[in-house]
Amino acid sequence: MKILLAGKNGQVGRELEKILAGMGELIALDRQDLDLANMDSIREKFRRLKPDVIVNAAAYTAVDKAESEPDLAMAVNGIAPGIMAEEAGRLNALLVHYSTDYVFDGTKSSPYTEQDATNPLNVYGQTKLAGERAICANATRFLIFRTEWVYDAQGKNFLNTIKRLGSQRRELTIVNDQVGAPTWSREIAQATARCIGLYLACPEPARVNGIYNLTARGQTSWFGFAQAAAEYGLFSGLAHPPTLRAITSAEFPTPAKRPMYSVLSSAKLLGQFGFQLPSWDDSLHTCLRAGR
Repeated sequence: MKILLAGKNGQVGRELEKILAGMGELIALDRQDLDLANMDSIREKFRRLKPDVIVNAAAYTAVDKAESEPDLAMAVNGIAPGIMAEEAGRLNALLVHYSTDYVFDGTKSSPYTEQDATNPLNVYGQTKLAGERAICANATRFLIFRTEWVYDAQGKNFLNTIKRLGSQRRELTIVNDQVGAPTWSREIAQATARCIGLYLACPEPARVNGIYNLTARGQTSWFGFAQAAAEYGLFSGLAHPPTLRAITSAEFPTPAKRPMYSVLSSAKLLGQFGFQLPSWDDSLHTCLRAGR
């Protein structure tokens, strides 16, 4: 089995490269190898390599910057996945793609399901929704995983940002009125590999096609996430760990509006594939222990 991984240097991509290597012949590509803003290069690469499974972990993820670069964000997040879907269909290949909780507006007070109406509040969410729709319209074999608040012990993410700022400041102000489920990139990669194996073994894989929420269980705020990280030793190497202070979203304005509540239900994943991810706090504890 030949597996093509796009986005090998991202948080999820780094973990996928490790685990997918044991599942077949892996071709792992970064931005220099595969430019998702160049549709001709996508077609050429896929037709030349002829993969059996395509895992697209590449995306335009600069949520605030997307407000001023909507065309580039749409090219990478919205148009490119549709091209990938078309080429995967020509090859009869399985396409695996990642989407986001930001396709929702955050007005619910209970976890979002895959059947809930989408209504993104920002350009990033709009482009990711466009990518979902393009895949559903063009792919013949596909899995789309919606995830959220992705973090790792390495890379650019909330966890490492507050760790860095904590070494520079005595106090960190963190938003406490946005609620979601922090999800470890390693858990996402492991679950992806498991789902790929189950999909390929399914006698009627077309019935498995679709969108699945893939997030840690439970929920918290960004402030709660930071509190737990501090409790589990994020600042343990500092002589003077920072004080954490909760603020509202109104006190921390950003170019892109975020949903206030974006917890996703993984009931569909459990029903189809027979498992869910661990709770967000258990995974965070494990991640921080593994990173030390």
